[in-house]
Amino acid sequence: MAHKLTKEQIVESVPQKGFFGHPRGLFTLFFTEFWERFSYYGMRAILVFYMYYEVSKGGLGISEPTAMAIMSIYGSLVYMSGIIGGWLADRIFGTSKAVFYGGILIMFGHIVLAFPGNLTMFFTSMVLIVLGTGLLKPNISSIVGDIYATDDNRRDSGFSVFYMGINMGGFLAPLTVGTIGLDYNFHLGFGLAAIGMFIGLVTFLLTKKKYLGLAGTQIANPLSPAERKRFVRNLVIGTVVLVALLFITIPNGWLTFNSFIALVGILGFLIPFSYFIIMYRSPKTTADEKSRIIAYIPLFLAAVMFWAIAEQGSTILALYADKRTNLDAFGFHISPAWFQSLNPLFIITMAPVFAWLWIKLGKRQPSIPQKFSLGIFFAGISFIVILLPAYFGGTDTLVNPLWLALSIFILVLGELCLSPVGLSATTKLAPAAFSAQTMSLWFLSNAAAQALNAQIVKFYSDKTEMMYFGIIGGVAIGLSIILFALSPVIQRFMKGVH
Repeated sequence: MAHKLTKEQIVESVPQKGFFGHPRGLFTLFFTEFWERFSYYGMRAILVFYMYYEVSKGGLGISEPTAMAIMSIYGSLVYMSGIIGGWLADRIFGTSKAVFYGGILIMFGHIVLAFPGNLTMFFTSMVLIVLGTGLLKPNISSIVGDIYATDDNRRDSGFSVFYMGINMGGFLAPLTVGTIGLDYNFHLGFGLAAIGMFIGLVTFLLTKKKYLGLAGTQIANPLSPAERKRFVRNLVIGTVVLVALLFITIPNGWLTFNSFIALVGILGFLIPFSYFIIMYRSPKTTADEKSRIIAYIPLFLAAVMFWAIAEQGSTILALYADKRTNLDAFGFHISPAWFQSLNPLFIITMAPVFAWLWIKLGKRQPSIPQKFSLGIFFAGISFIVILLPAYFGGTDTLVNPLWLALSIFILVLGELCLSPVGLSATTKLAPAAFSAQTMSLWFLSNAAAQALNAQIVKFYSDKTEMMYFGIIGGVAIGLSIILFALSPVIQRFMKGVH
């Protein structure tokens, strides 16, 4: 077995200048993630419409509440699978190979969607995309952390630049994939998403050796030969048991859509809770690392609250755009899919401002817990804003699209306080033996949020609109105040991480 490289050796292998003052490897990661997010957000921009539009309009004809619940469960599983991708990277592949294998699965998932088919093909594509995203998404973020020295002041700024790549792909996708999918044919839209992922794979393969050096090639905690043999045995047994359970539970009506939603809801919180315990109790975790894990728990819960609001952009707010918004307000027809471009557009506009702000403030900037509290505060305000049209004009009139745009803009202010900072904080707080898996744990906050959403989206209707937005927004604002008050305590547990 090759000797284990130090963090310093990995950083030295990466050209440290060449991409807007950042390591050149950020170019590779930026554009790989750009195209992966283009494919994912393009598919997501039209998926809920594809599900609930009538068959005569090219959709699947699923009811609106069921379509929104499926969308939330799908989103939850996408992020939940990251824990598998993180484990495989830490123990078997290394993060670079995990990114490549994940991209291939995602591309094939979109290709399956690109062909007209039935629910079986739909769910097959979902499985491929869920597994592929689990391999790619957490591990590409871990490689971003690898290309910077631990004390490099460019680190937070670098994650903000990387986050811009995510959102540039997310901005273009609804405008292109969304327009083609809704105005012409859903399957052509899904085909364009597949092409996007293919371009991302080519970019990664052509530039990784020259720009990334040794970043992503290390296996953090490799399996021993005995562990590898046991893993293969358990994988075979687990697969056989799972298939047998499906053959028994589905025909007998024990595994229904509602029971599956409940199961994913439980797993959304049980899996991260289990991982916190495993990492904390591991003999490979030092005393300082254990303290940082304790500090990470309230940040994780704050992220769950934030994403529970943010991820309703592809469910409740997508339905709101389609059914409640005046789509001919400015003399031309607005596609409901286009509203999903506003979030990344505002992030592209504001991310450089926030990246500059954190560098300008230096040591005077808010602490990580304080940034998280600001994040969920803005998220709560965004839901308070979107209930105002119903308060002033009732729920039976079409809403000016500027209300929806304002709500999304306020949410983005919160996202820039929380999401790139959360990515960076995760790489800093992660125990060394669980580096990729801790990044997967960060994405599990999104999985837990969407598992929660699958339970609550069914409470949304015209009659409950104000109460729905008001209660969720109010809870977020209350939690933000509590977190801000606890910030000094959390900061002490972070043991030197700022």
